[in-house]
Amino acid sequence: MIEANIKVNEQRKKIHPHKFTLWVALGSIVMMFAGLTSAYIVKRDQPNWTTFSIPRAFWYSTATILVSSVTIQMALKAFKEREMMRYRNLVTLTAVLGVAFVVFQYLGFKTIWNSGVTLKGSGGGQFLYIIAGLHAAHVLGGIIALIVMFIKAFASKVRRYNSIPIELMATYWHFVDLLWIYLFIFFIGIK
Repeated sequence: MIEANIKVNEQRKKIHPHKFTLWVALGSIVMMFAGLTSAYIVKRDQPNWTTFSIPRAFWYSTATILVSSVTIQMALKAFKEREMMRYRNLVTLTAVLGVAFVVFQYLGFKTIWNSGVTLKGSGGGQFLYIIAGLHAAHVLGGIIALIVMFIKAFASKVRRYNSIPIELMATYWHFVDLLWIYLFIFFIGIK
């Protein structure tokens, strides 16, 4: 009996394999963006480097993704408390905010493109679009996962109260939020 309790306690202390895998993946993504932003810093002193102003839409997208980080955390809390209606509403709101973030990003990059910063010419535009494009790919992956969560929240009649998938999604969504904040501050501070 005592040995069984010790084994159960040891099992609880271990990180879930999916969480471990997610953290390893996030670590590699951090390294990729650290390399890209470091290269941007090194290359920006080249002749004919294109600079750009931060569009207002980026400020709106930043506020939107920050709010979505709060709503997904609230959704996780609601799920753990088995408040399914609140959980569904918060997952829906998070997905809508995620889509709104992408729309604001599109509008911001359209403004930058229309100002003459394109993929041609200096590396400034090229780096900007590559870095932001990679972030957008990660956000779109998150939105797909949010849509799957949304569908599961409304489709399933039998409830399995396993919070691991929602915890994984919340961690990932907070990560893309923090990554955007880093990139936003980076592009504001580096000209």
